[in-house]
Amino acid sequence: MPATTQGLPVSSTGRQPTLQAANGRRALGGFFLSGVLFSFLGAVLPAWGYHLKSDYVTVGLYFLFLTFGIYAGSQACHWLVARTGLKLLMTIGSGLACAALLALAYLSGPHPPSLRMFALFLVGGAGAMVNTAVFHAITPLYQHDPASTVTLSGGLFGLGCLTTALLTAGAFDFYTVPSMLVLLAVIPFYFTIGFAIGEQFVYTPHEFPSVKEALADFRSPGAILFTLLLFFQFGNEWAIAGWLPLFLIQQLGMSPTSGLLLLALYWTALLAGRVIAQAMLPRVRHSRMLMGSVLAALWGCVLLSLTAKMGGAVVGIALIGGGFASIYPLTVERIEHRFPYYHPGFFGGIFSLGLIGGLLTPALLGLVAQQWGVGKVMLLPALGSIMVCVLVLLIWLESRLTREETS
Repeated sequence: MPATTQGLPVSSTGRQPTLQAANGRRALGGFFLSGVLFSFLGAVLPAWGYHLKSDYVTVGLYFLFLTFGIYAGSQACHWLVARTGLKLLMTIGSGLACAALLALAYLSGPHPPSLRMFALFLVGGAGAMVNTAVFHAITPLYQHDPASTVTLSGGLFGLGCLTTALLTAGAFDFYTVPSMLVLLAVIPFYFTIGFAIGEQFVYTPHEFPSVKEALADFRSPGAILFTLLLFFQFGNEWAIAGWLPLFLIQQLGMSPTSGLLLLALYWTALLAGRVIAQAMLPRVRHSRMLMGSVLAALWGCVLLSLTAKMGGAVVGIALIGGGFASIYPLTVERIEHRFPYYHPGFFGGIFSLGLIGGLLTPALLGLVAQQWGVGKVMLLPALGSIMVCVLVLLIWLESRLTREETS
């Protein structure tokens, strides 16, 4: 692992890098773009007509190819970043996202789903390139204050997701599907121009664990528990984000516009929860906040699974979004102290299993819906929330036992 001085990596010259706050703040806007790119599939599925048919396997494959693209894009970014620099990498990623959305606009007609899957692979890859490059740019800010930086970046990411849901809901009854996707393509086009004409970002090299160090993590109960927590929490969040509109339209009989507006409510609850959690961090014990968030999300998932009315769906979605809001930032805060090489923008070490596994959950739900019906898809996040609750308790127990052994 790299040598550190007060949590900041030491460069090869032995000097600690500056915080580069202005550079990091300028890069944070990229999280808005990655939120748009990662969330648009769940919002666009009704526009493609999947609320009128039961081809859930194809929907699952859409999410699968998007996930493959995310993984491939993150790996390509690790290889390219030292060769191209962050500015060019962000410009390429944004431009590729714009081109992929325009391709999907063209493919929204009577074309084979396989062509859409390829375009979705490009969208996922472009989003991952931008997201990972932005994390490189804000590395000093993250190392200075992990919880606050992750909360801020998560807020911007959620704002991008909210924008996608609102744009899609507002345009659903007035524009054709190609027009909606062209409208979404304007967002990455704007970022492409902004990154291209802006100043160069300072790249801070990040050292990843060696294969030996990564394998050694499997001997650590704490690392395995954190990996499982990431797996279930990421799976819960993206299962809701990907399948909520189809569930509400087909199971509760809502209109597509209403289903998309409730998807916007989910992202709003996540955003509001992050703001409230950030204000409560200095005043409330973090362990209590984490457990309260887990229980709120669990109750919201159960309520959403069992409700048959709009009111119950609204309350359930608000509880889920508010509960999910602080789980990941607080988890990252604990990971940073136990595993110094961990960085939320990178797929490295044992944590890649949790991240990739969680992102595969929306694809898995395609098989669940095909086998048992779309009404069962919200039961999986409920079960996942129970697992998160159990894992939080186990992590606390493991931490206490570790402290007692070292004291």
